Amino acid sequence: MPIARTIPSKNSTQTLTPMSFVAAMVQAYTARGLNPAGALKLAQIAPDQVDNPNARITAAQMEAISDAAMRELDDEALGCFGRALPWGSYGMLARASLSAPTLGLALKRWCRHHGLLTRDIALSVQVEEASDLASIELRPAANAATPNEFCVVSVLRNILGFACWLVDSRIPLQGAMFPFTPPKHVSSYPVLFDGPCTFDALHAAIQFDARYLALPIRRDEAAMNQMLQHALPLTVHAYRRDRLLVQRVRQTLATQPTEARNASDLAHWLNLSPRTLHRQLKEEGASLQSIKDEVRRDRAMALLQRTRRPVKQVAEATGFQNEKSFIRAFKGWTGKTPGEWRDQG
Repeated sequence: MPIARTIPSKNSTQTLTPMSFVAAMVQAYTARGLNPAGALKLAQIAPDQVDNPNARITAAQMEAISDAAMRELDDEALGCFGRALPWGSYGMLARASLSAPTLGLALKRWCRHHGLLTRDIALSVQVEEASDLASIELRPAANAATPNEFCVVSVLRNILGFACWLVDSRIPLQGAMFPFTPPKHVSSYPVLFDGPCTFDALHAAIQFDARYLALPIRRDEAAMNQMLQHALPLTVHAYRRDRLLVQRVRQTLATQPTEARNASDLAHWLNLSPRTLHRQLKEEGASLQSIKDEVRRDRAMALLQRTRRPVKQVAEATGFQNEKSFIRAFKGWTGKTPGEWRDQG
């Protein structure tokens, strides 16, 4: 299974993938006494560019050489582990996870069964209840060598891509951590991982909102069969839809009001562009203004009911510029002024 990237399809023609990933595959060929020339030619990669640290290839080239290398090496891990993972290994993991009712259980199965394929790394799903963050952690197994960059990136991107496919949703990252120094091609990491990246970490991990773990699996056996027949292009899929976006917007507006003063600030906080934010909300049948009104209304009602703050202070606390606009909005929500609503209990 190749590196899965949830990026727009137009990037398939842009040179964004580091050549060092190709170099890692070439090393796997060398270690097994095989010649990578055919795979390089198929992917239209010049052999003299393989060791160029500044070179990049397109997603389409990465798909082509990954497919050829997996077949010629009979190794879906592309040389990442001490033993090859024969063709169909990751398909087996995918099928074993498909019957899980939720993404959380599916990912736990994937991590557990991955340990049956190789003892070189250990994968696990962790949840920090205090921060509501979930993480998929990758650590070297006991007495195993530290995995190289290509292995870490491949494994984390594959499991994230599969998770997105299972729930048919984008899963935005809150962070990604790597146990190595920033590589020369560090500028490629915002494409590979859409959250803040930290290097020289104790272990590798990706972090995301824990609520995604509760999403139900939306794929069936027929979809699985189709995906496995065309796994390479499907794992480079533009997952635009975020099934928790409305909840994330509502929570951010409620808990981070200073970070969500306008659409641009909110989009930046959610690691989206303003245009993408509005488009995805529309796809979910919502609008930023309607969500903002709901959050303001709920907060205003709570303050009016639970405190004796003057209406002017309630207006300020709910993000209105002045008391007059707040009263007008509140009357539109409830048919009453804030004072009338408070007095009726």
